[in-house]
Amino acid sequence: MSRFFMFFFLLSLSCSTRSANTAKSDSPDLPSATATSSHPNEDPTQAKTKPLEGEKFAVFASGCFWCTEKDFEEIEGVRDAVSGYTGGSEENPTYKQVGRGLTTHTEGVKVYYDPNLVTYEQLVEKLWMTSDPTDNEGQFVDRGQHYRPGIFYGDLIEKEIAEKSKKALQESGRFSKPIVLKIEKLGQFWPAEDYHQDFYKKSPKRYYQYRRGSGRDLFIKKHWQ
Repeated sequence: MSRFFMFFFLLSLSCSTRSANTAKSDSPDLPSATATSSHPNEDPTQAKTKPLEGEKFAVFASGCFWCTEKDFEEIEGVRDAVSGYTGGSEENPTYKQVGRGLTTHTEGVKVYYDPNLVTYEQLVEKLWMTSDPTDNEGQFVDRGQHYRPGIFYGDLIEKEIAEKSKKALQESGRFSKPIVLKIEKLGQFWPAEDYHQDFYKKSPKRYYQYRRGSGRDLFIKKHWQ
């Protein structure tokens, strides 16, 4: 069951459960969505996508960007994590297009951080600890290439750090399956529509219902706690 149809159900009933799965829809009917444009390039979120002086940014994907955003914003030294679309070639993608698998993009986040407080290595470690790096066909309940995980490096230093970290994780034996999460060169990152930003703060009940039903936290607990 795709996250699209499940999220429509989630919104119409003010909860996010159906059978054993939880998912998002391409037509969220949130008050914040009607207050802003539905197109990313006309979205006020664009104003947030520039690093402050002394900051750096990193781009990661681990399935549902609602969850990835929250996981990274919990880190001391991270100012913001912006949900968006990356890894594809299409320009100006929308949630409907990406969520229906009509593009080559995946959901991801752009993380703005202070390198004096947190390192790129630590951000990569956070990704390992909050995703399933053995699954490149989606993440948890969300299936399809538009939910594929990834590390999108901005330069050769980030690439080397990511590859070294991936090799260490594989050799650690923590997972019985091979680590298949891809490390790719960063292309254009397109911010998602405003109603997706900080979704866990705007709609906490719906967010936590979705997260519990996704299987993400059970997986994390099994492998890391």
